[in-house]
Amino acid sequence: MSNSSSSINQFLLLAFADTRELQLLHFCLFLGIYLAALLGNGLIIITIACDQHLHTPMYFFLLNLSVLDLGCISTTVPKAMANSLRDTRAISYTGCVGQVFFFVFLIVTEFYLLTVMAYDCYVAICHPLHYGTLLGSRACVHMAAAAWASGLFYSVLHIANTFSLPLCHGNAVDQFFCEIPQILKLSCSGDYLREIGVILVGACLFFGCFVFIVVSYVQIFRAVLRIPSEQGRRKAFSTCLPHLAVVSLFVSTSFFAYLKPPSISSQLLDMVVSFLYSVFPSAVNPLIYSMRSQELKDAMWKLKTGCFQEATK
Repeated sequence: MSNSSSSINQFLLLAFADTRELQLLHFCLFLGIYLAALLGNGLIIITIACDQHLHTPMYFFLLNLSVLDLGCISTTVPKAMANSLRDTRAISYTGCVGQVFFFVFLIVTEFYLLTVMAYDCYVAICHPLHYGTLLGSRACVHMAAAAWASGLFYSVLHIANTFSLPLCHGNAVDQFFCEIPQILKLSCSGDYLREIGVILVGACLFFGCFVFIVVSYVQIFRAVLRIPSEQGRRKAFSTCLPHLAVVSLFVSTSFFAYLKPPSISSQLLDMVVSFLYSVFPSAVNPLIYSMRSQELKDAMWKLKTGCFQEATK
């Protein structure tokens, strides 16, 4: 094989299993998770879009989060399902580029959006009298657009750097989907310094957002503990706890995936961890929000009963 990535027309992804029975089992497992994510996120999107009472900043950002979760799980899982069903490991070069582009775009945008949602919680709890001023409809659209644009820009930088590298170590990717660290392992040594620079810049931005979220929640908890009534404290906590749970899941799985010690790294562990941060949150996030938000549950129930009444007429 040539030392240039232009000579590669496909990559080989990591197979979940060697036996046909286990491949079909993995297909069924991924199908169930994917359908659950589609149903949960789709229901949140439709409910927020249709219910006028949910046209608030918090639910506007939640709608964006559900769109991102749908996109993220749709980037990796369908191809893994198709490969398990067809007993193949191949993904085209263009398909691999597309996976990396959309996964980085969506995952980075999601973290920026979670940072914006932390600010929303902070203003709602700590400065409720200024909530309408600081988080008007125009400000919300601008913040969401900035998150999407930042994710897009960062993803384009990664694609331009990663896939311009010559690949000297074959085309076998040690993961069930294409991701940047695995592509860099295939590149010639010493040729990926620019991409490492982009990753370091991204890590600094990620750390800055993480610090902002932590500081926001320190202020939130201090404000909540000063609320005299227990009912008021419970209501304030119920506003921000779903977001805190989603952020904790996102950050913990991502940190472990990329910062775990090499001594405990193995092919199976890497696959499980990648599944936890790339697939699991997209399926669980709708459950977290729908269970903790009574307003969202009531709106979903109203939507379901309304659809049932229309169907029975």
